Amino acid sequence: MTENDLPVVAFHPFRWGDPQHATHLPAAAKETLAAFGVKEPAPAVEPGAITLPDVALDAATLAELAAVVGPEHLSSAHEARLAHTRGWSTPDLLKVRAGDASDAPDAVLYPGSHDEVVTLLQLCSRQNVAVVPYSGGTSVVGGLAPAREGFAGVVALDLGRLDAVLGIDTVSRTATLQAGLRGPAVEAALGAEGFTLGHFPQSYEGASVGGYAAARSAGQSSAGYGRFDEMVVGLTLATPRGTVQLGTAPKSAAGPDLRQLVLGSEGTLGVITSVTVRVRPKPEVRVFESWRFPDFETGAAALRRLVQDGPEPTVLRLSDEAETGVNLADPAAMFGGGPGGCLAVTGYEGSAVDVAARRAGASAVLREAGGEPLGPEGGEAWRKGRYRAPYLRDPLLDEGVLIETLETVTFWSNLHVLRAAVTTALTDALTTQGTPPLVLCHISHLYETGASLYFTVACAQTEDPIAQWSLAKSAANEAIRGCGAAITHHHGVGTDHAATYAEEIGPLAVDALRAVKRALDPAGVLNPGVLIENLPLRDDAAVGE
Repeated sequence: MTENDLPVVAFHPFRWGDPQHATHLPAAAKETLAAFGVKEPAPAVEPGAITLPDVALDAATLAELAAVVGPEHLSSAHEARLAHTRGWSTPDLLKVRAGDASDAPDAVLYPGSHDEVVTLLQLCSRQNVAVVPYSGGTSVVGGLAPAREGFAGVVALDLGRLDAVLGIDTVSRTATLQAGLRGPAVEAALGAEGFTLGHFPQSYEGASVGGYAAARSAGQSSAGYGRFDEMVVGLTLATPRGTVQLGTAPKSAAGPDLRQLVLGSEGTLGVITSVTVRVRPKPEVRVFESWRFPDFETGAAALRRLVQDGPEPTVLRLSDEAETGVNLADPAAMFGGGPGGCLAVTGYEGSAVDVAARRAGASAVLREAGGEPLGPEGGEAWRKGRYRAPYLRDPLLDEGVLIETLETVTFWSNLHVLRAAVTTALTDALTTQGTPPLVLCHISHLYETGASLYFTVACAQTEDPIAQWSLAKSAANEAIRGCGAAITHHHGVGTDHAATYAEEIGPLAVDALRAVKRALDPAGVLNPGVLIENLPLRDDAAVGE
């Protein structure tokens, strides 16, 4: 299954992806879990049996909101409210699996235009209603769980109706996309005109353009196409005080680049309703292949040579020994035994001539750096299987496994210190709770100066898996900051990383962000509690001016 094969998926509430492609664990896997210490299944409460809190908004406020979008585009139905409750982090899922939907919005709004979004935000500011911008809904850092206290109610602002390609400039090679467009729909529309966005995160089936921008998303092909924030050349932002339009040219020396202030703001400064992005010609050729290195350090050094000195593939990825064992279905290697070694994946996209040249040059570098070529079979298997991996989390949770991911980024000289510190922190925090974990790690986004580290953690659940993971996550956050690394590379801040993010940038920078939020969202209704703390209305800033 590759990008071109995937449709836009309406996710079943709290089961990842297309319900028709649900994954079930084989009996042999369940036996392995028992040996891993997993004792009891942990079945989820059925969505229909989950009780939601009463709608807090009064009838008059709901009628005002409905008058903006039309009564058919406002819903307080159980199914709509539940489907917009929180995101896709394991703690989010564990809560709703236990029947806790206390963060459900009072209503879901489906605006049909940028102007409707502005009007809704102004109305919510006047009525003191918190607004959670919702696009693909795939946040994994608590980005859809607002602070409700002090507000008359909470609404989810679903941008699914804003799903048009507003224009393609074939001369400049840009496209203007509305925020509600999902990944497969973007590729289908651009592909019909001979272009690609080249942005393929693992949440590609359900994630959207607005979410890409709001969280500084990174896709598998970031080495060749860049992160999403590097693709954006312009954007339109709806705020309670009106519209902000940014990006009159590719680059400008006219002050700080405010596009970069909005990108990554996670719905706290406004609602991104459209973006103009750089696009590339649709590649003639795509080739993926795999390599084996004797150890993670050797593999990392080889990949560093490619990104610093070239030639650079479009896709670069390196799994550590444990993750390689999982990829190769080798239980001994997962725990430090087996044949050892680390698996790398390289991918090349472009014209046939360009791909052949870069592939030959990069292969020569990898061989010289100690890599053993394994051919295209493993690379293509990884490419086709990567969108299936998230489907495994639900059946693993059903069987009583705690499984979660986290990521960070640092400079090359600090990479191995950081990996060791986070691995140790996670292992110690979970082992002391009687659940020794399996900790996997890979590099998936690389730069001349550094790279990201992405960790997957699995262990048996305790009676309180939310508290269990909270201790482990806190330990990992502390290790990341202790190493001087960034708390996130592409997952975002949300609520899970807010405190650590504040430590990372320091109090003066936090005050600067608060000042920007006051200017754009004086009532503090936009995604309160996410990224930066909620702020009260100032006496000198009138809503809607």
